[in-house]
Amino acid sequence: MRRVVITGGAGFIGSHLCDRMLQRGLRVVCLDNLLTGSADNVAHLFSNPRFSFRHYDVTEYLFVEDEVDAILHFASPASPIDYAQMPIETLKVGTLGTHKALGLAKAKRARFLLASTSEVYGDPEVHPQPEDYWGNVNPVGPRGVYDEAKRAAETFVMAYHNAHGLDTRIARIFNTFGPRMRRNDGRAVPAFLTQALAGEPMTVFGDGSQTRSLCYIDDLVDGLEKLLLSDYTRPVNLGNPVEMTVQQLAETIRRLTGADSPIVHQPLPVDDPRRRRPDISTARRVLGWEPRIPLEDGLARTVAWWRDGGPHALVPVTRRADEAAVAALAPPAEEVAVPEGDAVG
Repeated sequence: MRRVVITGGAGFIGSHLCDRMLQRGLRVVCLDNLLTGSADNVAHLFSNPRFSFRHYDVTEYLFVEDEVDAILHFASPASPIDYAQMPIETLKVGTLGTHKALGLAKAKRARFLLASTSEVYGDPEVHPQPEDYWGNVNPVGPRGVYDEAKRAAETFVMAYHNAHGLDTRIARIFNTFGPRMRRNDGRAVPAFLTQALAGEPMTVFGDGSQTRSLCYIDDLVDGLEKLLLSDYTRPVNLGNPVEMTVQQLAETIRRLTGADSPIVHQPLPVDDPRRRRPDISTARRVLGWEPRIPLEDGLARTVAWWRDGGPHALVPVTRRADEAAVAALAPPAEEVAVPEGDAVG
């Protein structure tokens, strides 16, 4: 494998994947429209001659020059606040964007890895969640645009795999945290860190008894890399099987930051999952993978990054990225072209 395309490569997980692929000696083409990603996440890579950044919307017709060995499709808003504010964009990138990326993989005869999500299980009635659980999803609820877009994306992937013989992988990613998360993306870890370090009340929704299973970003990237290089084509859960209540998480972050912030409670959002814990038997058996970084170690690394002023603010959805500013940071163009006709199918 010599050259990979990473959609959503300027996002939280995508940018860490760019780092890893470059560390492995690969050439990386990063595509991102910066709707929720940030050029800051990959700015340190612009001087690398094996890295190419393109400000691009992957729901448009897509063609990449020269050979491509793998496409890692990570483009999507990925937090409740994102897909509440950008429902159409979330649906489009999960469906149209996946179709375009699969078409590119077909044209290049490239391996394709989909970033799916634990949200395909909805508010699960089975614990922990194995890959053969079909889920409990509300298609017309506030989370439906993300949940159903990802479920449709998995269906697209399997259709291309079965109809065209495309070499595909599906990663169902559970809650992941670490450096480069956005300060106000609405997820528990960045919310608690921001509030604790500012000395503000820490907001726990509901009574805090709902659970999450949190995986540090380095562990997740290890799992994604192993999955990409494996021969396994069915969905694989990647996450931490150790369950923790949201109340416990808030208390842990308060202790690690040394904050004296009070913990306050607000009503639980509609369709918020009560329990979330992956069954990672498949990942252990097929990939030889499981998380190795203890939760508190990962949180301590994240706190240190947060204290250094790491997280950037959420770009308002009414404003699109300034392409001129991005172009001033990025190296000269070479990679992405839009054909006159539909080059995918």
